[in-house]
Amino acid sequence: MTSTGRSTGMSTTAKRRVLISWASISGPALAYWLHRSGFAVTVVEKSSALRDGGYPIDIRGTAVEVVRRMGILPQLRDAHVDSRRFTFLDADGSEVAAVDAHAADGRAEGHDLEVRRGDLATILYAIVRDDVEFLFNDSIDTLCQAGHRVDVTFHSGHQRAFDLVVGADGMHSRTRESSFGPEGQFHRYLGYCFAIFTMPNTFGLSRELMMWNTPGKAAALYAVGDNDELHAFLNFHRPEPPSDALRKPGAQRDLVARTFAGAGWEVQTIVDAMDDADDLFFDTAGQIHMPHWSTGRVALVGDAAYAPSFLTGQGSSLALAGAYVLANALATNRDHTAAFAAYERDAREFVTVNQALVGTGAATLFPTTARALEQRNALLRGLVTMPAATARPAHSALALPEFAPVP
Repeated sequence: MTSTGRSTGMSTTAKRRVLISWASISGPALAYWLHRSGFAVTVVEKSSALRDGGYPIDIRGTAVEVVRRMGILPQLRDAHVDSRRFTFLDADGSEVAAVDAHAADGRAEGHDLEVRRGDLATILYAIVRDDVEFLFNDSIDTLCQAGHRVDVTFHSGHQRAFDLVVGADGMHSRTRESSFGPEGQFHRYLGYCFAIFTMPNTFGLSRELMMWNTPGKAAALYAVGDNDELHAFLNFHRPEPPSDALRKPGAQRDLVARTFAGAGWEVQTIVDAMDDADDLFFDTAGQIHMPHWSTGRVALVGDAAYAPSFLTGQGSSLALAGAYVLANALATNRDHTAAFAAYERDAREFVTVNQALVGTGAATLFPTTARALEQRNALLRGLVTMPAATARPAHSALALPEFAPVP
């Protein structure tokens, strides 16, 4: 177990002690706001260090205001990917349309941001590392709620007590499983599987995305800068989730290779590169829907509580906004039950509206039938002569209160 940040020897008797699981996005964001309100915060992260790089993510609407209030908006603007063009290809690699990136993905030009996930995580960590205790290379093994505390046993064997525990540990949250039950009762499969990895930029792409489609299949290459690395993305429709492949990395590669066998354009080159990739991430597109985001002294935030799926482009934005609302509720209400109730009351509608983006056309980039593909292509051709889109209302549907100090 590696500990960094605030000394564990200092007295925190007057402070409420909060343990946050994972140091990705919602975890450090929540830690920032809780520390500002006088909490003693510990973040446990299973990796030995922060994960850098990563696929680009969006910061939109309400979340832009959150990062502005955190004082990191200038740094994120410097890290902004600023993609210039999305090119869509048909089955044989012929160009269907080349459109302005903002018109294609719904970002509001000059306002919304796109950054690498690792860049956002690094910036968040930098503003809290001197004030918050970080436990790297460790994780929560067991939680036991006992009266006015939560007794935690870490994988390292260490044992500690906290007033509250927050799971910020993603869609497949272990905190959620241990405190709320198996993932299956909350997970909603959306009909797609995907693989993400990096590969050499042998295509000479720069600040652009190229996407190939046939019905039910998509292959994309994303150059977030002018370097020699590409983010590769393989996505395919499947009526039922591939349970075996989700548990076996070898089976994941085999499933993707079989699915894209014989595909046109440069898809085979991308599949071959997957075999050499050491950063392959395979999963299904899905959402988390829970009737409650807390139980006793344990709460969830971000994807652990309400993952919207990559199809909405709102996962990171919900994580940032949710962390703000949860921290503000805890700062305003010393009673955790009242605080968690306020958190749900204030954030639930925003979450619902954004998760519903999947049902209002957000998955149209990945049509599953020939007719739907042609309709999408017609829409893309129309975008060529249209101005860049403004932000969709769902991105900005949450009015943030001014942050309250601890009472």
